[in-house]
Amino acid sequence: MSTTLSATTLLAVPLAPLAGALIAGILGTTFGGNVIGRRASHTATILGVLVAFVLSVSTLMDVIDGARFNATIYEWMRIGSLKMEIGFMVDGLTAMMMCVVTFVSLMVHLYTIGYMEEDAGYNRFFAYISLFTFSMLMLVMSNNLLQLFFGWEAVGLVSYLLIGFWYNKPTAIFANMKAFLVNRVGDFGFILGIGLIVAHTGSLNYTEIFAKASELGAIGFANPFGGADWLLVTVICICLFIGAMGKSAQFPLHVWLPDSMEGPTPISALIHAATMVTAGIFMVSRMSPLFELSDTALNFILIIGAITALFMGFLGIIQNDIKRVVAYSTLSQLGYMTVALGASVYSVAVFHLMTHAFFKALLFLAAGSVIMGLHHNQDIRWMGGVRKYMPITWITFLLGTLALIGTPLFSGFYSKDSIIESVHFSTLPAAGFAYAAVLAGVFVTSFYSFRLYFLVFHGKERYDQNPDAHNGHDDHGHDHGHGDGKPHETPWVVTVPLVLLAIPSVFIGFFTIEPMLFGSFLKDAITINAELHPALSKFAEIFHGPMAMTLHGFSTPPFWLALAGAVSAWYMYLINPSVPAAIGRALKPVMTVLENKYYLDWFNENVIARGARALGTGLWKGGDRGLIEGGVVNASWKLVGWVSSVVRQAQSGYLYHYALVMIVGVLLFMTYFVWIAR
Repeated sequence: MSTTLSATTLLAVPLAPLAGALIAGILGTTFGGNVIGRRASHTATILGVLVAFVLSVSTLMDVIDGARFNATIYEWMRIGSLKMEIGFMVDGLTAMMMCVVTFVSLMVHLYTIGYMEEDAGYNRFFAYISLFTFSMLMLVMSNNLLQLFFGWEAVGLVSYLLIGFWYNKPTAIFANMKAFLVNRVGDFGFILGIGLIVAHTGSLNYTEIFAKASELGAIGFANPFGGADWLLVTVICICLFIGAMGKSAQFPLHVWLPDSMEGPTPISALIHAATMVTAGIFMVSRMSPLFELSDTALNFILIIGAITALFMGFLGIIQNDIKRVVAYSTLSQLGYMTVALGASVYSVAVFHLMTHAFFKALLFLAAGSVIMGLHHNQDIRWMGGVRKYMPITWITFLLGTLALIGTPLFSGFYSKDSIIESVHFSTLPAAGFAYAAVLAGVFVTSFYSFRLYFLVFHGKERYDQNPDAHNGHDDHGHDHGHGDGKPHETPWVVTVPLVLLAIPSVFIGFFTIEPMLFGSFLKDAITINAELHPALSKFAEIFHGPMAMTLHGFSTPPFWLALAGAVSAWYMYLINPSVPAAIGRALKPVMTVLENKYYLDWFNENVIARGARALGTGLWKGGDRGLIEGGVVNASWKLVGWVSSVVRQAQSGYLYHYALVMIVGVLLFMTYFVWIAR
């Protein structure tokens, strides 16, 4: 039995994709003279990610055998007793994340060969996605908050570069700036939480922080608004979770994620499935020893997750861009994961994170295959009947959809139903609202998923009706040579990743639910106070194996709600297409709210952004130019100038003037002592 892990091997995992990124970025771009060309660039990056994946799988096998690692690799510096280090903590949670990140990234790298074939920034894109993989690996492998924050900010930076990859496209530049600014809001809360932890524990290391968790849980301070005292750990956890709200796109900091679709499809898959948006879920799970000490923070997380799960799903119903429908499903599923975190079933949250990574990557890449096959048309209103032209894309997309809606035997069923059952058993006050939201979300998810599926793959062919058809050219001027407008199956570098992702999308949930939720795989990575938060232990009492759960699943409310959603979509979009328009007219006010995305973009742009700009202008003109420059700096030199001009009048340069002043001074001096001072 393996009991140790090699630091050298672990270090090679993130460094391999970093090496590929540097080779493609320095030698393969115009800046570096494009010395090595396209083939060498994608070979270097794919090889780097492949090495990372193989080593990650090897690490996972060792972890299953009982191996663990928690040590410093390099000490950067010390400030007093505070150590700033690069180090790795490898347990079940880390090993699972390493495999998910590297496998999905490897599939995206392979897929990119076909999808970005004619793009001028081909080598640059490969450099970015490899750098993205390196950043996420550094985040999930860290054993301290400093390295976690480095990875946290690095994935944010690279996502900025990738969302705005087509930098000549104004909407892409707006989207990447929006993502960057919204995440700054979340990261402000995150760094405040880290600062509070360091201030009260004197350490950045997870193990040392968790050892002092009970001390943090006992520290209170006066409520600035009156009422009961606040616990320090509550403030810390809420600050940390605000960071997670930004990265994992939780309401109201979710607004950047749908706009991230402006980037190329491969990066949409990587962001939504295995890297940036999963960082917040991972972080909260890793910090579970702290979150378990604050029911207030857990209730807050439950409410935010429930709102995101349900209300972001509603927005998926009205989207017509194929990628945006899948994007809103990501928002909704992230809400499910967040609800699981709030219910203290962290292992269920990361279990859904894992299964979701596979079927969401599959759905995005399949959507990209449809876009390629339809000559870069993304509007589902002008699709239809694609099934007979693109059979591999069709079947893999269907498998991903069945996993997403939680069909029994598919991976999404085990993780999604585990969340619903666990929340049902939670004793927290917000659990009732969260349970209703995630249960209703099942119908919503099924409805918009099958609406997308039926409009794209079934029904009438509507390619020639599109008034904005590209006629064989995409937005970037690439000629795809299919001016007839008919779909065509994509090349093997696109379809092979779809098939490889479809396999875990179907099977991995069945084989991993027991060890991940009820076995020892995550026991030492996650802390749960079973007495205060009994949801997982109660769920364990009714769990009798994956097959029994599957058979029972056919009689549960989630199954019938999912079936109702699929049947409703089938009737409305294939049998009687006039129904959606009639419902839209009857619910015009609701549709207006949904079409404006709950007016959150309007609020952010017209209230928050303009308000911040007005405040900045006021501080600049009134504070900087008016008070500081005009009142302090300019007034001081004007006062000195006036005093000097007065004094200068006495400096005539004539000797008799100075003698007269001396005589007058002596007379005044004598007068004072003779007549006044005596």
